[in-house]
Amino acid sequence: MTQVVVAGAGTIGGLFAAHLARVVDVGVLTRRVDHARTLSERGLRVSGRGDFTSRVTASTDPGELGDPDLVIVASKGGDLEALATRLEGRFPNATVMTVLNGLGAEEVVAAHGDWPILSAVTFMSGTRHDDAHVEYVLDTATWIGPFRGTTGADASAAAELIRLSGLEAEAFADLLPAQWSKLIFNATVNAVAALTGLPHDRRFAEGMLGDLVRALVDEGKAVAAAVGVDLREDPWEMNVHATQRGHAHYPSMLEDVVAHRPTEIELITGSLVRAADRAGVAVPLHTALYALVKAKEASYS
Repeated sequence: MTQVVVAGAGTIGGLFAAHLARVVDVGVLTRRVDHARTLSERGLRVSGRGDFTSRVTASTDPGELGDPDLVIVASKGGDLEALATRLEGRFPNATVMTVLNGLGAEEVVAAHGDWPILSAVTFMSGTRHDDAHVEYVLDTATWIGPFRGTTGADASAAAELIRLSGLEAEAFADLLPAQWSKLIFNATVNAVAALTGLPHDRRFAEGMLGDLVRALVDEGKAVAAAVGVDLREDPWEMNVHATQRGHAHYPSMLEDVVAHRPTEIELITGSLVRAADRAGVAVPLHTALYALVKAKEASYS
């Protein structure tokens, strides 16, 4: 691969773009003209677990970003439909890789073009300080698998490129077991953080709050079993491990609530609740959290 476009210039998109620009040409598709101008003028700085600035080409117009081999879609769930619409008719020679929380992003993108599609979930995280500066916080992996018109070899090639850039990545022949592990983890941790205002720390694995988190995880495991998914990782152990890193992490849904932005509740908890309903599995705790986060969003106005 010689050229990559990153569609979505938030924290995750910024981390991908800045790292990949060290090994290939990178274009960044932004929503705002001033954001594109800032990236083109200043470059994209990474601090934290890295300390460097990469040069990227940025634009709000996909037609100005060349003919990439790979397009990484890394938007928020609420922005995905609009972003996929902007990609229609563009980048005919590219493979598109979705990197979003929850389930269903691949289908949204697939409805807007016939690109080969890879599916991915990422555990890395960071903090976006401004339009041209992202702090790299958690250096955990991105998991990649085939979706439409792609193979395990395509997933391995994308993972290898990401590893060459300095990020962690792993390819799978079937991403669903990993995807569902992340879904259950996210549906639990993000929703609880959004409603309590607490960062993800040791309290999520101890005491009454820890008991609630474990019960939510157990509901999610029951849904995964009902739909025939053998989880790659135990979401409860993922939770415990994350709380032992020695510093609190602010989940994206908590950041959205604090900023009075729409959350990713539909692709995350909403996906889990709908899957449970189709499978005939009762998930009263996740259903309650889903309704409460939706109510929280409604309270902004």
